[in-house]
Amino acid sequence: MIRAVPALAAVLLALASSPGAAAPVETRASYVLTVGRINVALVDVDFNDDGRRYGLDLMAKVTGFGSLVASGTAHASAAGASGGRSLVSESFALETRANGETFNVDVGFAGREVNRFTVEPPVLDSYDRVPVERRHLRGVGDFLSAFVLKGEGLDKSLCQRTLNIFTGVERFDIAMAFVETDEATSPRTGYQGPLVLCSLDYRPISGHYASSEITTYLAESSRILIWYAPLGTSGYFIPYRALLGTTMGDLSMVLVGTR
Repeated sequence: MIRAVPALAAVLLALASSPGAAAPVETRASYVLTVGRINVALVDVDFNDDGRRYGLDLMAKVTGFGSLVASGTAHASAAGASGGRSLVSESFALETRANGETFNVDVGFAGREVNRFTVEPPVLDSYDRVPVERRHLRGVGDFLSAFVLKGEGLDKSLCQRTLNIFTGVERFDIAMAFVETDEATSPRTGYQGPLVLCSLDYRPISGHYASSEITTYLAESSRILIWYAPLGTSGYFIPYRALLGTTMGDLSMVLVGTR
């Protein structure tokens, strides 16, 4: 189902906490999502920050790939405060369309705590769905804001953090760890230069189904990686490449352009 795409993207992306950018920023980052080297989605992410508030807007066109994802579109947006050491979510919305079905999520945050959320159509509870408890909704952010890191440079501190994410449906943590510094050299991508490579450890908490094969696979996977590149001299860092190994081939997202 297409709604699995944002969930996977959430695993491939990360939040951060470092000194803020001094000047306004406005950019578009374009990505290609592939499975086993077959293109399955084109993704555009618009980001703006005036030094106090930020906005993110994602549009994805999904061509589909077997049982992994269905053809359709996804639109997500997030906004919040950017003046501190990290992006602080205040709102998040998601709409996916596939096979004649529409799925919507709307989440509000206040001080890193969820103060409202709606899901249409509602997610059906069952005996094996882990219930989302009130305590799980404190100290969290949205997954879309994870596209952008704030930092002072490309070093291992970008990776040394644990992310607490609520998607409107699921609550999970992602423990990041530094792997190595790297270099982007391919002229076919949207950036050439130094990178930092981080590993991600997905830790489901609630909202997921205990019998879910995808959840189990992600939790047991040792091959979830993300490379970060600087967004010019803005003090922001964005994903250059993200990779998740699957039984159908690598699920990879690569930056192909910025403007």
